[in-house]
Order: sequence, then structure tokens, then C-alpha cells
Amino acid sequence: MITILNDNFSQLNEFLHEKSFSKIFILVDENTHEYCLPILLGNMETDLGFEILEIEAGEEMKNIQTANQLWEILTEMQADRKALVINLGGGVITDMGGFVASTYKRGIQFINIPTTLLSMCDASIGGKTGIDLMHYKNMVGTFAFPEQIFIFPKFLETLPFKELRSGFAEMLKHGLIADKAHWEQLIQIHKLEVETVIPHIQTSMDIKQDVVEKDFHEKNIRKTLNFGHTIGHAVESLCLQQKNPILHGEAVAMGMICESHLAYLENLISKEDSQSIIENIQRYYPYLDISDFKDNDITALLMNDKKNTDSKINFSLLSEIGACNYDYQCSQKNILKSLDFYRKLNDA
Repeated sequence: MITILNDNFSQLNEFLHEKSFSKIFILVDENTHEYCLPILLGNMETDLGFEILEIEAGEEMKNIQTANQLWEILTEMQADRKALVINLGGGVITDMGGFVASTYKRGIQFINIPTTLLSMCDASIGGKTGIDLMHYKNMVGTFAFPEQIFIFPKFLETLPFKELRSGFAEMLKHGLIADKAHWEQLIQIHKLEVETVIPHIQTSMDIKQDVVEKDFHEKNIRKTLNFGHTIGHAVESLCLQQKNPILHGEAVAMGMICESHLAYLENLISKEDSQSIIENIQRYYPYLDISDFKDNDITALLMNDKKNTDSKINFSLLSEIGACNYDYQCSQKNILKSLDFYRKLNDA
């Protein structure tokens, strides 16, 4: 269940009073510790004891070593099965915190309070938890729903612009795969700001929630949420491998450009639609230089994508603006053409 918090967090406090938790553990990174935790603690009303668990910010912290440290801390602090983990942060925190909570003592309860646009509209919704393995994105994880998701849009005011833009990529994706009207409303935004984005958050969240409710374990339609992520995750992983991480939304935007062109090459969408999508995404996102990444580097990661079956790369590709195929297998030739197309965009 997703709840939009009012200014005094009364819905959160009602939730805490209704449940019989033994103790609260609040997971943050150094950014949310500084900017968001004071707001939460200033409004949270509970007689329960709580502990703050802090990790360093960044995708590179979403690994088994960090998870192990958190499991050890929970054990040392004698967290029992009635304990509650509050994940206060962006996608790394909700992915990591959900994974740690869903596996500790075979599962303790957790809630998500996302603080970034990406986590509000996408990462915190849907019950996917996980960590990265080596440089492979989200290779280890669980399907585990949070008890609740509480959204406080004013947390977006604490974000740097790049983080706001990163989350906007997932909103664009939701429109492209499921709701043409949402896409068309979003591309009318000429200046990305908290005030211009907030009115569209509910629609984006509803799209994600609707898809998840139809297919929680990602057997069919939920795979459409991976549009832009097959190539995007590969590039994001290579950047992690080079210790030059990029924001997830930047990778997804790049992936959506490549996969929109790929859909055109596969005769799934028209050239006009492909060009329109690409030009609109380019309005918001700078070019990512992938000249150092060889085709073989990228395709090797594509071959290890979680959606694949029988050693075949499964894409989620648009059939029109507002609709998406899944488990679509492309020719290797066209995959490489889409990468070459992106590389040449910088010369245009």
C-alpha cells in the first residue's frame, strides 16, 4: 500500500501505533542522514526504541559486504522477528534494506520511505529487493513486499538536479510502455524542477503498481518495466567495473534511446515514433560516452541479463508509444547497429 504523507506524518505514526513492533531500525546513507532523517525524527511519534544504521551513499555500496555488515549489526543489537526496518533513502537504500530485512532470520518486516524521485516512482514499489554481484546489477535478491510505502514529496527538495533528472527517466519509461497520455504530459515539461514533476508522480506510481499487481514474480507483463534496462544495465555495469559509476536514470535514458532505435530496426515501431522518442529523451539527458566500451564488452553483459532464457537475450521493446512487448529476441546485427547508432549521436 502506498500512502502520501501529510506534513505531520500522522499516517506513519498511526501505522507504528497499530503494529506491535519490538524495535525500529532506520537505514540511511550519509545524504539522507543529513537531509531527511531530521525531518523523519522530528515528526515520528513512537515509544519504541530505535537505532540508526548508516551506510555510504552510492551504487557501489549495494553489495554482499554491506549486507553482511548490516546482518551482523542487527544480530549484535538483538533484532528479533518483530523488529521493523525503515528504509529511508533512494533506490540503493530500498533495494539493500529490503534485501537485508527479507533475509534476516528468514524475514522481518520493513517499510520504504523513498527520498528520491527514482525510488518514489519506481525502485521502492513492487517488492523487488537486491544487491549487485561483482559489477552485475541486482543479481542477488528476493521478491518481498514492504509492509507500507510512505511518500513525502517534499523530500525531493533535498535532491541535486542530477538525481531529479535520474528519476525522471523511469517516469518517461512508464509512459512509453503503458500510458501514451502520461508520456505526452511529461514531455511538455520544459524545465525539470520539483514543482513541475510532483503533479505527475501519482500517475507514474500507479502505472508501476498496476503492472506489479498483475505479475508480481515477473513471469510476463512485469518484464515490460525493463524497457531501456537491458542495454542500460550493461552500460551501468561497465561503468561500475571501471569505478566510474553513473546514475541509474542516466543509464536507463541511454538504454531507452538504443532500444527505441532497436524497435525501429526490428520493424516494431515507425521511424517517426522512434525519432520522436529519441529526440525527446535527448532534451533532458546528456550524451553518455561509451566509446571505451567495445561491442563484445556490452554483449557479454547482455548475455547475463536476468530476463534471458536458453542463452538468448530477451528484450522488452515498444510496439507503439504506450505499449510494449516482452521476451522479444532481436538479431545480433540489429543490437550492434543500435549501439553504433548511439555512438554516432555525439557526432550529430
